[in-house]
Amino acid sequence: MGSILWWLLGVGIVLFLVRIVLFKTGLIHMVKKWRRTIIDLFHVYQHYKVPQFNGNVQENHLYRKVYTYLNSLSSIEDSDFTNLFTGKKSNEIVLRLDRNQVVGDEFLGARVCWINGEDEDGGKSFVLKIRKADKRRILAPYLQHIHTVSDELEQRNTELKLFINVVVDGKKNNGRWRSTPFNHPCTFDNVAMETDLKNKVKSDLESFLKGKQYYNRLGRVWKRSYLLYGPSGTGKSSFVAAMANFLDYDVYDIDLSKVADDSDLKMLLLQTRAKSVIVIEDLDRFVSAKSTAVSVSGILNFADSILTSCAADERIMVFTMTGKEHIDPAMIRPGRVDVHIHFPLCDFTAFKTLANNYLGVREHKLFPQVEGIFQNGASLSPAEIGELMIANRSSPTRALKHVISALQTDGDRRGNARRSFLESGSRRSTSESEMSGPLCGGGGGSSPAVKEFRKLYGLLRIKSSRKSESYDGARDVRDG
Repeated sequence: MGSILWWLLGVGIVLFLVRIVLFKTGLIHMVKKWRRTIIDLFHVYQHYKVPQFNGNVQENHLYRKVYTYLNSLSSIEDSDFTNLFTGKKSNEIVLRLDRNQVVGDEFLGARVCWINGEDEDGGKSFVLKIRKADKRRILAPYLQHIHTVSDELEQRNTELKLFINVVVDGKKNNGRWRSTPFNHPCTFDNVAMETDLKNKVKSDLESFLKGKQYYNRLGRVWKRSYLLYGPSGTGKSSFVAAMANFLDYDVYDIDLSKVADDSDLKMLLLQTRAKSVIVIEDLDRFVSAKSTAVSVSGILNFADSILTSCAADERIMVFTMTGKEHIDPAMIRPGRVDVHIHFPLCDFTAFKTLANNYLGVREHKLFPQVEGIFQNGASLSPAEIGELMIANRSSPTRALKHVISALQTDGDRRGNARRSFLESGSRRSTSESEMSGPLCGGGGGSSPAVKEFRKLYGLLRIKSSRKSESYDGARDVRDG
């Protein structure tokens, strides 16, 4: 009897030591893999591929939902290789799938696995591996489960993104967009704009958000297009950011210098997602310099064509330029561009608003001198004036002196473009009431007096001659 007890004790000690060796050396991982391999020999599996693009053209929405779902699984931590990224918070670390990574999952008692693969031509895809015996029972409800969970995750963790187009190893069809979090601080809440005008702009965008059935009833694509034109540093880019934050839309910034031809531009449009703002900046510069392989007809088709009708639903399109004088009117006719907004250089009224925002000054002894300089025709962009105020914000008097110096040395050559207006299509509004208010940011462009500063803050000014009708032009287009 005693020998049996000693034998059992010895066996227990051996098993304990084996267990320690397995866990400490990683042998347990190999044992589990061998076990799964042996089990797989007794089952027949079926594979389902979820490519990133439908025929290498348009994004497969199921791919994005699977990607969101898999990145939320705790089993991703058990994979051999996983990417680590910083989350929204500074101390937050998130896991992300790596290429060729295998992730296991369980649903209704059945085990499945996903493989994050990549094709020979660079196209990405997920491959679902499922037992044929479980396919009829769980496949449909499992895919519906993925849809539900991914939708909940996207609503809970909404993070706007800025997409830019790139060329990767000469491949133009697969994954041309690269993204980064869109954290621009400019919103309509911190836009210093006349309340009545701000409400009308917001109302127009809200009407667009709620307009799906209205556009469908008219037989029109559910999109809206804007032309923002004016000198550099007057707030065009910041206006785009404010719209994106208000709509809660991603931003796609198209660099025409990285577009191979007209077909490539169409491909980029097809690979954008709904609920996005699509931006082409400095359009007049590209058209006049002909420094891009994209033709004028290609841009026209991008703005308004059969392809656009199929791929531009629930999108805002924005074109920016410094002036409309050298642009073919066909490019900005109604139907292609719904709303025109002019961004002028700064005047004294806008200057006072900037001084109040940046310096906290409503009145100052130097204001009459500044007003006189403006009345003589001098002007600078709101970005230039705003940057001078930011750099000297500890001393309002010093800041105003720098502004005066800049206006005197360079502003006398830039005192045009005083009038600003909002018009719909190619028709200017006949109303003339004056509304103005600086936007929270501005574009580039600097004068010699302020060459050390770059674009940050700017001004949106929209004028007409009757306050009650200042936004009628855009409203007419919106109402069809």
